[in-house]
Amino acid sequence: MPDALEFEQKLLELEADLAALRAQDDAPRLQDRIARREAELTRERQRVYASLTAWQRTQLARHPRRPHTRDFCRLLFQDFLELHGDRVYGEDPALVGGLARFDDRSVVVVGHQKGRDTREKIARNFGMPHPEGYRKALRLMQLAEKFGKPVIAFIDTPGAYPGLGAEERGQAEAIARNLRAMAALRTPIVAVVTGEGGSGGALAIGMGNRVLMMEYAVYAVISPEGCAAILWGDAAKAPEAAELMRMTAPDLLRLGVIDAVVPEPTGGAHRDWDGAATLLRTALARELDGLRGAPMESLVRGRYEKFRKIGAFEEGETAPRRAARSR
Repeated sequence: MPDALEFEQKLLELEADLAALRAQDDAPRLQDRIARREAELTRERQRVYASLTAWQRTQLARHPRRPHTRDFCRLLFQDFLELHGDRVYGEDPALVGGLARFDDRSVVVVGHQKGRDTREKIARNFGMPHPEGYRKALRLMQLAEKFGKPVIAFIDTPGAYPGLGAEERGQAEAIARNLRAMAALRTPIVAVVTGEGGSGGALAIGMGNRVLMMEYAVYAVISPEGCAAILWGDAAKAPEAAELMRMTAPDLLRLGVIDAVVPEPTGGAHRDWDGAATLLRTALARELDGLRGAPMESLVRGRYEKFRKIGAFEEGETAPRRAARSR
């Protein structure tokens, strides 16, 4: 995926023109032209990012320059100490975690980790964990529970790895075990969808007391390409599927799947890592302050009830009851 997205082309042209004006030797005499071009660029940014489609938001969520978990660990935390291994099989670089300090408190951090260049993407398995990754995350969350530390989870994955080795080592069981354990974990959990939240691979570390989404992140049970391939037999219809899936932050906030949207700098987090981290820091501090001191029973019960009430259903008449009524 190229760094410059199709809908950003005009912005890139304006930015290039502005940079050329500023680089001229007589730039001081061009201040009026520079000011007009800056105003035009600001207006165009506001116009473009105020009307993004679901597919365009998906492209931003997947942007190769978007900050990943290790980037946020560097920008948000002090004394981050990464811990490795699940104590069962081995180490999974697609999911990272460890101990850190966030302002005045000790926390445990877990999160998916994608790569940037080809070598790192392969090493990190494109951010798709194996079972040992989820078991490592569970080990760290249980460590947080033991020592009374809140958990902060960063979600950014296409999904859990569906390969043969992962299935042989119990991928589904590892995800299910995480869900069961997180439902009863006696410590606060704050989950943040920072990029692409895909399927059970995202939910396996996302069962938080508070679930946040960055403004241009997406969160769904399947990718738009996968949905389009299933429904229409054509992955090229992914933009249409993205609109129907209601996978953007505003949609999911309205549906009650998430609790809050974390704003991003104009143009997306990939354009301003420091600005994105500052906005995320404010949101995390607010949520952790709100959970601090809450009774453990209340945390566990609230987390359980929160996820139980997501979605809507209608009770239908069972076949035996229908047969009895017909008689």
